[in-house]
Amino acid sequence: MVSVDAMRTAVGIVGNAIALGLFLSPLPTFIRIWKKKSVEEFSVIPYVATLLNCMLWMVYGLPIVHPNSTLVLTINAAGTAIELCYVILYLVFSDGPKRLKALLLFLGDLAIVGVVSAIVLIFFHTHERRSLIIGILCVIFCIIMYLAPLTVMVCASFPMVQSSVIKTKSVEYMPLSLSVASFFNGLCWTIYALIRFDLYITIPNTLGLLFSITQLVLHVLYYKSTKMQIAERKKKGEVGLTDVVVVDSLKTPKSTPSQ
Repeated sequence: MVSVDAMRTAVGIVGNAIALGLFLSPLPTFIRIWKKKSVEEFSVIPYVATLLNCMLWMVYGLPIVHPNSTLVLTINAAGTAIELCYVILYLVFSDGPKRLKALLLFLGDLAIVGVVSAIVLIFFHTHERRSLIIGILCVIFCIIMYLAPLTVMVCASFPMVQSSVIKTKSVEYMPLSLSVASFFNGLCWTIYALIRFDLYITIPNTLGLLFSITQLVLHVLYYKSTKMQIAERKKKGEVGLTDVVVVDSLKTPKSTPSQ
C-alpha cells in the first residue's frame, strides 16, 4: 500500500511539473508582443508578481533557511529565470509611462527580496525562525501572484491596465493559457497540502484555485464577444501583421493567418 509520504511526494513532483507549465504559459503572449514589437494593452503585473513570488520561494528553499527543500528551490529558480525574461521583454517593447511603471515594479521586486533576505539572514539564526518569516511572506505574495491577472478584470483605471474585461466584454488581454495553468497549479498544490495538512500551502493555493476559476468563467462568458471585436478591428485595419489567436472554450485554439 502506498504511504502518505510517498503519495505526497508524487503529488509534489506533479505540482512542480505543472508549476513549470504555469511559468511557460505566457509564451504565446510574449511571442505576440515580439512579433508586434508592442505590449499593447497587456499588463506587466502578473509577471512581476510571479517573479517576486518565485524569488521569495527560492530564498525559502535555501539550505540556510529551510533545509531539504530541493524541489522548492529548483522549480522556483527556474521560474525566476523565466519570469525575468518576460519582464525584460516587456521593458524592451513598452514605452513611456508603461515602461517606467514596469521598471519601478521590477526594481521594487529586487528591493523587497534583497531587504527581506538581509534581515532574515542577519537577525534570525535558526531555521525555524527564518522559515516562519519567509514562509508568511511567500503566502502573501503567492496570493498576489494568483490575484494579479484579475487586475485586468476589475481595474479599468489601474495604472497598468487601460481597459477591463468586464467593461470591454473582451478577454483578449487576459491570456487563457495563464488562467488554465493557474487553475491546475492551484488544484494540484491544494491536494498536496491537504494530504498532510500544511496551512501555508493550503491558503494561497486554495485562493489561487478560486481566482483562476473566476478567470475561466470570464473566458466562457466573453469568448464570443472577444472574437467579434477582433473581427471588427480586422475589418477596420486595426490589427497588425501578426497572428491573432482566438480561443473557443469548446474547441482547439485556431490561428487566423496574417494578412
